[in-house]
Amino acid sequence: MHISDEAIRDLNTLSGWLALDDLGTHENLNPELLILAGHAIMPNIIGALDFAARTGVPVLLSGGIGHSTTLLQQAVKQDPLTAAIETAWKGEADILAEIAHQVFAIPREKIEIENRSNNCGQNADFSRDRLLALSSIPATIVLVQDPLMQRRTFESFQYSWRQKTITSRFINWPVFVPHVVNVNDSLVITGGQRAGIWTLERYISMIFGEVKRLRDDETGYGPAGAGFIGHVAIPDAVENAWRRLTENDELVVSIR
Repeated sequence: MHISDEAIRDLNTLSGWLALDDLGTHENLNPELLILAGHAIMPNIIGALDFAARTGVPVLLSGGIGHSTTLLQQAVKQDPLTAAIETAWKGEADILAEIAHQVFAIPREKIEIENRSNNCGQNADFSRDRLLALSSIPATIVLVQDPLMQRRTFESFQYSWRQKTITSRFINWPVFVPHVVNVNDSLVITGGQRAGIWTLERYISMIFGEVKRLRDDETGYGPAGAGFIGHVAIPDAVENAWRRLTENDELVVSIR
């Protein structure tokens, strides 16, 4: 796939906005919980669980059977660190729990499992309800998701928490922020990328899909559309990059 330098810059503008990262802006944190929503980006998963193991922060793992489950099962088996983990017939949170305990030695008592959700909104609602059932709503939560889904996940959790007038503070951490670079006329996704995480076509398709969902119009997830999240203010630079990319017929057709 050929992509112009301008299109690469625009894709990187969008990915940088989607991969919302608050953790790097703080020098002293006291989170009471880390919520890891199920997905299949292994460097992100490993980074998040390593963080929890090193800091002693309890984890809530969210995810049942969803669109990423098969990808996660495959990714776990392909990673030398996690290849011994049994994934057959298991949902995302249950797989992540085994990685947390077996690979990172996180005690079972520091692991909460929410394994019924099958989309981002349910990740938020069912995680919230699990904490309410435990009468344990943390004041500060580190929230981790696939980098390209981090902003939408944050918006979903914020929206869900507001429905129950819960005021937890979310610290977003995508673990890494992916970018596309042109190296000797070969396009490479940098950050935590490695073989099998994203093809370029899937990467671009995910960026397009995520920005579309975050837009507050009739096709988005905001109040003017599906009403799954609150209104999201889109910066001018992101809006302009989105407009240029969606007007690029060659790029749009190549990912269909």
